[in-house]
Amino acid sequence: MTAFDNAMQQLEIAAEKLNLTGSVVAKLQQPDHVFEFDIPVVLDDETEKTFHGFRVQYNNARGPYKGGIRFHPQVDLDGVKALAFWMAIKCAVVDVPMGGGKGGVEVDPKKLSPRELEKLSRAWVRALTDKIGPQVDVPAPDVNTTPQIMDWMADEYAKITSDATRATFTGKSLGNGGSAGRGTATAQGGFYVLVEAAKKLGLDLSNLKIAIQGFGNAGYNFALLAHAAGCKIVAVSDSSGAIYNSAGLNPVLVANTKADTGSVIDYGDAKAIPALDVLTADCDVLVPAALENQITAANAAQIKAKIILELANGPTTPAADKILFSNQKIVLPDVLANAGGVTVSYFEWEQNLKNEHWSEAEVLAKLEPIMVKAFGEIWAMAEKHKVDLRTAAFVLAVERIAGAMR
Repeated sequence: MTAFDNAMQQLEIAAEKLNLTGSVVAKLQQPDHVFEFDIPVVLDDETEKTFHGFRVQYNNARGPYKGGIRFHPQVDLDGVKALAFWMAIKCAVVDVPMGGGKGGVEVDPKKLSPRELEKLSRAWVRALTDKIGPQVDVPAPDVNTTPQIMDWMADEYAKITSDATRATFTGKSLGNGGSAGRGTATAQGGFYVLVEAAKKLGLDLSNLKIAIQGFGNAGYNFALLAHAAGCKIVAVSDSSGAIYNSAGLNPVLVANTKADTGSVIDYGDAKAIPALDVLTADCDVLVPAALENQITAANAAQIKAKIILELANGPTTPAADKILFSNQKIVLPDVLANAGGVTVSYFEWEQNLKNEHWSEAEVLAKLEPIMVKAFGEIWAMAEKHKVDLRTAAFVLAVERIAGAMR
């Protein structure tokens, strides 16, 4: 089953709960617009290489299309469509007045020089200049795209259009219209959700043991927040492997090791384990913060965590969801748990349009009540329909999108 198949299965379940008409469901089963294009780039050695680019604009019933741009060798149209749909759902879950979009380039950015990466980034914008804009489609960073890349893209768009708002791209550097708090927003939003879940379940936050799959921006920043709150980080992983220590890991020291050696597995004060074993580690909270389809029917029954907090997009398959729900696991779904990122992206867009700059304290003060409210609404929806939290989130979001489409 592909990522888009997963997304459509989630839509069908929500539509059934809402008794949506066939025409509304049919509209939500296809994106509004799909753009595929070639991007020729002259490399440093003067040879030319062509890369394949994408932008999917899924639904704008609630506002401009919103979603990241992914630079990855495995980017394909099916995955981009799924991610664009999930962005529409995510914005509706947290009640941000934006729609869903996603973009990407099929490329391994690690094999490009900074100059080549800049050329590719600017060329992506040139291919789509008349398809994006502050009130049309607002791209953002995603896997392997950085504030520097967003700065290049925003600059290219401004050169072509003379738009001075800088509001067409979010995730920019602070000096180029970026928002304070954006770098940690996904982790911070996820942590607010975990705090609320712990309250509902009567759990003491400081006693929780946490395993984190993926030690990039979201995984590392979440580890810092959880560690500071007294949680014990017992396992972390990256693409090279995983480490485990029942007594707890210091996330700063682990990050220092990763910076020095390229992987967490070289951290001395822990046991090295296979990368996927982090998913079934002995813990209270599992935090998938890597890629899609990591928790499947093959490993879901072995998961020991009581709570799964999805900082990654689409880490759990529908088949795995059923197993986890039957085993009374609490899945805090990606469309809620990692929505802090898109919420602060929306804040950046708003600041750019108003020519304002909010402090990090202001940003977090605006973010927390949004995440708390969304969690409460989804928890109530789950109790009303006697469903898991993901289904509840999709019911809430699809109801809002369908209402805006009428």
